[in-house]
Amino acid sequence: MILDENTAHKTAELLLQINAIKLNPQKPFTWASGLESPIYCDNRIILSYPTIRNFIVSELAKPIEELFGKPDAIAGVATGAIGIGAIIADYLGLPFVYVRPEPKKHGRQNQIEGRLHPHANVVVIEDLISTGKSSMNAINALKQEGQANIKGMMAIFTYGFEESEQAFKDEHLEVYTLGNYDILLKQAYKTNYLTKSEVDLLKNWRRDPVQWNH
Repeated sequence: MILDENTAHKTAELLLQINAIKLNPQKPFTWASGLESPIYCDNRIILSYPTIRNFIVSELAKPIEELFGKPDAIAGVATGAIGIGAIIADYLGLPFVYVRPEPKKHGRQNQIEGRLHPHANVVVIEDLISTGKSSMNAINALKQEGQANIKGMMAIFTYGFEESEQAFKDEHLEVYTLGNYDILLKQAYKTNYLTKSEVDLLKNWRRDPVQWNH
């Protein structure tokens, strides 16, 4: 769920301001999950804008202790949440680790990079949530390889797919985000970033992204 509606609108405004939202219905983007999408949210761009970066970090970091208790560590999901997760850990004065999609093929063959003590209480940071598969992959690695207690997850943005919401519900995982898809579309239309027909197209895609055909 979003932390606060006003913050969600502000987050959408900032993402649009720095062109973190890319739209291309004629030549859809292909996600890691294999889904074709007319929209792409590149939150890595936030790292290049100090004022916006500081806002995002502050809004994600401040509620963590109140929501989950004081964690022992922050974990970022590679690669998109490594940067923002590390800054949040620094903001809170906590250790940081990040989780690869799979173990390295060489060296120590780690999937979790950094020092994580067994049974540590961990809050996971995501840059965005789509199908939820990368998030759950990281959480499972933290639980199995890292023997961690997952207290919850914070993310910048979610597409709000039923698939991800059901996965988190099944895991009994508390997930909070700064922004979501519905508020992003409202803000984009309000600021003339998207036309009415583009908003309708994006709503149709979200209803059934698997069957969507550009």
